[in-house]
Order: sequence, then C-alpha cells, then structure tokens
Amino acid sequence: QVQLVESGGGLVQAGGSLRLSCAASGMIFSISGMGWYRQAPGKQRELVAAITRGDTTNYADSVKGRFSISRVNAKNTVYLQMNSLKPEDTAVYYCRADYLGRNYWGQGTQVTVSS
Repeated sequence: QVQLVESGGGLVQAGGSLRLSCAASGMIFSISGMGWYRQAPGKQRELVAAITRGDTTNYADSVKGRFSISRVNAKNTVYLQMNSLKPEDTAVYYCRADYLGRNYWGQGTQVTVSS
C-alpha cells in the first residue's frame, strides 16, 4: 500500500532553516502530485506548497520566497526547503500524495520555530 514517511522536522530559532523530506513507497511516484501541508494547534490544515508530476509548483502566500518544494523521482522523495523561518511557521507538517484519484497522507513531522 501507499506509504509516506516524513522526516527532518525539529526545533530551530527564528531566521533558521530546515529541510523536510517525504519518502514514498507503494506507488508510482513519478506520476503523482505531491504537496506539503501544515497544521498549527487550533487551526485548520493548510496547503504550504505543491508540485505536480510535471514539476509545476505553487506556494501559500505566507511562504513564498522562503520555502521551496522539489522532488527527486529516482528517490521517490519530495523535499521542502524552509528558510528564514518564523515562529508562525510552527506546526505539524504533513506530506500528501495525489495518486490515481486518491489522496494519501504521511504521519507528520513537528516543526517548532522559537523567537
């Protein structure tokens, strides 16, 4: 079955950087759309960044210019490079795959940005 495993979260000071990874298995990664979402306490889950099978990307306005999504199909992995982190970026970050008409989610990784 499809599995998504996120890694790379942690605690970082404001202005710092982190790179999240999401390793996929049980699917043909190259034909899937991939995305990163986040959910802060008491808030709804929101889209952070997405990348299509054709490498078209889109970003939430709040992260444009600071975050970058990329994928390496040979490694079945999607990345989220996060720079200039702010305390308001603190959340659980989830990877999502849009594959053959269904959505699949990872278990999430915590990102905490201290001021």
